[in-house]
Amino acid sequence: MTRNRLAAAVLLLGITACSESMPVGNAVESRQTTMTQTQLAELGQQLQVQYELLTNVPGEHCPKSKDRCFRAAIHFTTNKDMPQTDWAIYFSQMRPVLSVDSALFTIEHVKGDLYRILPLAAFRGFKANETVSLPFVGELWQLGESDVMPNYYLTSGTLTPEVIVSTQTMIDKATGMEIRPHLVPFSRAEQYLRRESDNLKWVKAADLYKANSATSLRPELVDSGIIPAPSHLHIDDTQPDVSLKAGIRLLWDDVPYGDVNAGIQAGLERLAFLGVRQSSKGVVLRLSLNDSLPVEGYRLTVSQDVILLTASDVAGLNHGLVSLAALLVPDELTLAAVEVEDAPRYGYRGLHIDVARNFHDKVQLFKIIDQMHAYKLNKLHLHMGDDEGWRLEINGLPELTEIGSKRCHDLSETRCLLPQLGSGPHSDTDVNGYYSRQDYIDILKYAGARHIQVIPSMDMPGHSRAAVKAMEARYRKKMVPGDDVAARQYLLTDFEDQTRYSSIQYYDDNTLNVCIESTFTFIDKVIEEIAGMHQAAGMPLSLYHIGADETAGAWVQSPACEAFIEDNPHGVTEMSQLGPYFIERISGMLAAKGIDVAGWSDGMGHTRVEHMPADAQTHLWDTLASGGHINAHKQVNYGWRAIVSSPDVLYFDFPYEATPKEHGYYWAQRRNNSKQVFSFMPDNLPANAEQWTDLENQPYEADDRVKRDEQGKLISAPIEVGKGVEGIQGQLWSETVRSDQLVDYMLFPRVLMLAERAWHKAEWEVPYNHQGAVYHANSGYFTPAMRAKQAADWERVANILGQKELAKLDRAGVEYRLPVPGAIVRDGKLYANVIFPGLAMEYRTADGEWLPYVEGVNVTLPVEIRSIAPDGQRRSRTQAVDQP
Repeated sequence: MTRNRLAAAVLLLGITACSESMPVGNAVESRQTTMTQTQLAELGQQLQVQYELLTNVPGEHCPKSKDRCFRAAIHFTTNKDMPQTDWAIYFSQMRPVLSVDSALFTIEHVKGDLYRILPLAAFRGFKANETVSLPFVGELWQLGESDVMPNYYLTSGTLTPEVIVSTQTMIDKATGMEIRPHLVPFSRAEQYLRRESDNLKWVKAADLYKANSATSLRPELVDSGIIPAPSHLHIDDTQPDVSLKAGIRLLWDDVPYGDVNAGIQAGLERLAFLGVRQSSKGVVLRLSLNDSLPVEGYRLTVSQDVILLTASDVAGLNHGLVSLAALLVPDELTLAAVEVEDAPRYGYRGLHIDVARNFHDKVQLFKIIDQMHAYKLNKLHLHMGDDEGWRLEINGLPELTEIGSKRCHDLSETRCLLPQLGSGPHSDTDVNGYYSRQDYIDILKYAGARHIQVIPSMDMPGHSRAAVKAMEARYRKKMVPGDDVAARQYLLTDFEDQTRYSSIQYYDDNTLNVCIESTFTFIDKVIEEIAGMHQAAGMPLSLYHIGADETAGAWVQSPACEAFIEDNPHGVTEMSQLGPYFIERISGMLAAKGIDVAGWSDGMGHTRVEHMPADAQTHLWDTLASGGHINAHKQVNYGWRAIVSSPDVLYFDFPYEATPKEHGYYWAQRRNNSKQVFSFMPDNLPANAEQWTDLENQPYEADDRVKRDEQGKLISAPIEVGKGVEGIQGQLWSETVRSDQLVDYMLFPRVLMLAERAWHKAEWEVPYNHQGAVYHANSGYFTPAMRAKQAADWERVANILGQKELAKLDRAGVEYRLPVPGAIVRDGKLYANVIFPGLAMEYRTADGEWLPYVEGVNVTLPVEIRSIAPDGQRRSRTQAVDQP
C-alpha cells in the first residue's frame, strides 16, 4: 500500500470506526454517558449562564509571551441540585483562550471559534442557587458586546445535543435587534480600552449631542435633494412644484419602445413603488437617447407641462427615472421644477455581501438589490464560499451543499460542518442554507434588470474549509466501493500534509492544497458550472473574484508540494512561491475562458505582475491608518483595475459609534457612522489622515512621497500621472451578522453614503498630488474652506436622510439603524438631537412612560432618550442621558 493510500485508509478508519471517542483538533469527547436525554434537556433548561468581561487592559494575567489579552469569566447557576458531571458545553469564542484559572473546569479548543468546557474531577455537580465561575484569559480583546456569541449547548455521549436556553438570543420588540441575556452588560472603561494608551472615548449622550449640534434642521434642502448628488442641479424658482399625483405618460423620441422598455422597467417600478404610476392622464415624460452624453449619464428637466429625460444609454435612462423618484417627497408626490445633468464618478460602484459565514436568502438579496438600484450602485460582489459555509449548488458536486452549507454538532463532519459563530448544534437554523441553481439564476436576472452585475466569489486557496471538508466527504463516499479515481477527482487535500498552521480565524485545515491537480480540476468545474448559470440567466460571466487572501503558512510540510517543487513544472522553486503561483494559474485559467480575475489586494500583491492578465482587478483593503495607501498605490501603478475597499470606512460590519453597545467587529475602526462614510476621499487615500484618527483615536501620518531602501529599490511611490482608482466598494462580512434584521441594520443608511461617494465627487475633496506629499492633522491640504464646504454638504445629506429617504426605507421594509440621539440636561431641561435632523424622538424618566420629546422639556434624572422611525414602527437603541 502506498503512503497516500495508507493515509487515506487511516482517515477513513478514524471517521467511520470510532466507537469510544471522537477526536477533533486537540479535543476528545467520550461517546459513553450515564445521563439520559431527559436529564440533559433539564440541565439545558435549568443552567443559567452569564458571560462577564472583566478587563481588556493587559496586566499580570497576560502570559509573558502576550502583550495583548483580556480576562473574562463564565458563571453558572442552577435553582436546583444538578449532580450530573458527564457532559460537555460547546460554545463559540471569537478570541483564543490562552489559559484557564479553575480547579473545576477546563476549556479545550475544538476548531475555529468552537470551544468546549469539560468538568474536572473536583467538580461534583451544580448546587442549588450556588454560582460557580470559570475565569479565563483570552488573546487580543473583546471590545464589543456582540463579541459574546449565543447558543451554548450541552452534549453527553451520543445523546442529542441540547441548547442552553439562557444563552439563546431574544429580540427587542422596539428595535428588532438581538439581545444576549447571558451577557453581563459592559459598564466600565477597562472593558472598552484596548490598553492604557487607548484614547478612544466611550461615546455617551453628551458627546453625541455635541457632534449632532453641528448640523441644523434645514427643510428647504429636502425637496430638491437627490442622493447620490447629481453633477449639476438647478432649481427653477419661477415655477411652482410639479405634482405627479395623476401619474406619468411615456412618450418616445426616435426610440423604438421595445428596444429599451425592459431596461427602464426597474426605474418605472421605483416610481410606482412611491405612488407614481403610468396613466394616460399623467404628466408627459418624454424619453430620448443621445450618445454624446457620458456612459450612464442623463439629462433631466422637470416642468409643469413635460418632463424631459435624455440619456446616453438605457442605464442612463434608468438612472434618470431613479433621480425623478429621488426628488419625490413620500406621500406628497410633488417635486421641484429642476434641471439635472448627471453622470457617475466611477464605473464600478459596488457592495459586497458575505453569505458564507451566515446565510441570507434570495428574498433578502432582492431587498438589498432594490436599494442598490434606488441609489445607483451597480456591482453586487456575492461572497458564497468560505470556511464556515458553501452557499451555491454545483451540479455534480452535491456534497458542497449537502455538507458544506450547514453547521451542526457532528464531530466527524460527515453530515455537516462543525458549529461556528454561535450557530448552535442543529442544522435547521436560518444561518444555514444555500442558493439552488434556480435561486442563483433568479438573483442574476433580478440584479440584471436593475443594471447590477453580480460578481460571484468562492474564496481560495485560504478561507476554503467548507469546500475542503465537503470534498473529503465526497472522497470517503467514493472510496466505499473502492473507486479511487473518482474519489480523487476533486480532492483538495494532501492527506500526508503535516503542516501546522493557524488561519486568522484559527483553523488549521482551511486551505486548498495547490500542489495537486485535483484542486485545479475542482476549481475549473466550479467556474464552468457558475458560468453556465450566468449564461442561462442571459448574464454572461465576465468577472470572478477568487479571494486570494490569507493562506496562513499552509503546505510547508506537504509531500505533494515538496514533490511539486522538486519537479519544478511552473518555475516554482520554494514554498513561498506557491501562493503567487496559484493566483497566477487561476487568473490564466479564467482569462482563457474570457473571464477577468479579481482578488483582494494582499494576495494579488504577492504575484508576479508579468504573469498576471493586464486587466486584473484588485480590491484595496489595507487599513489607511497603517499606511494602506502604499500598497494601494503600488497596485494602481501596475495598471490593474483598482477598487477602493478600505476597512477604515467601507467595512459595514464595524460599529456605527464608539461604544461596546453597538454591533460589529472593530479591528480597523470602532466608529464608522454615516457621516464618516460620507466624509471619505477615495481618490486621495493618504489625505484622509487630515480628518481621521487611528483605532485608538490617535492622529496618524500618511507619507506619500517616493521612498527607496538602502540598495535603491523602490519601496513606495505616489500614483503615476494618468492612473487612479476605478471604483469603490462597501463590504458586509457576516461573522457577527446572523439575522436579516442585522443585515439591514449594518448596511443602512451607510449604503446611501457609499452611493454618494461612488457616484458623486464632492467639491471639498482634496485633489490628489502626483508629486507626493505628507498628510497629517496639521498638514493643511484640507483647507478651512474645504472643511466648511464639507460641513454644508453634510447638512444637505443629513436633512434629506432624516426627512425623506429614511421614510422610503421604511416603506421598503428595510430595518435600517435608527440613530441614537444625543442629549444633555441643563437647568433641569432636556435638550436632544439626532444625526439626521427631522427624526422624532421620545424620552422617559424613572416612571418608565415614554413621552414625545419637545425641546427644553422639564425633566428629573434619570432620563433615557431614543429616536423614532418616520413610520412610527421602530425605535432606536435607548440612550441614557448623562449626569450634568
